[in-house]
Amino acid sequence: MRQFGVELYDRWTAMWNGDTALADEIMAPEFHLRYAQAGTEAFDEVRRPGELADVITGWHRKRPGLRFVAEGPAVVDIGLVDGAPEGTVARPYVASFVDNDGRTVARSGTDILAVTGGRITEVWSVSSGAGGRTFY
Repeated sequence: MRQFGVELYDRWTAMWNGDTALADEIMAPEFHLRYAQAGTEAFDEVRRPGELADVITGWHRKRPGLRFVAEGPAVVDIGLVDGAPEGTVARPYVASFVDNDGRTVARSGTDILAVTGGRITEVWSVSSGAGGRTFY
């Protein structure tokens, strides 16, 4: 089940890098996002895969070149429940983009994915930066 968890997190990262079609594949039909940083209030209302895909697309319009990369090993606590993966995957990441002055802005964080029935049902995301991530 470790491999399932690592691959799910990799697909989560690919989705955030613009492959928004993955939202329908990896996200539960209804889910909760919990972003513990400033400027993320828009996530409080996102509950469905299509809504999340729209938010991600908007981010990439606002921040061309925005890139998320998994950083460090994943912590995977997943087992089979009624034949489907269930549990938690957590992994640190770094997100970066080039600002209007040509400087690279990078912030690290950790995403914790709750999985039920093989799909992401809840996400907790905490990132660095004074006052939260400056690119939200």
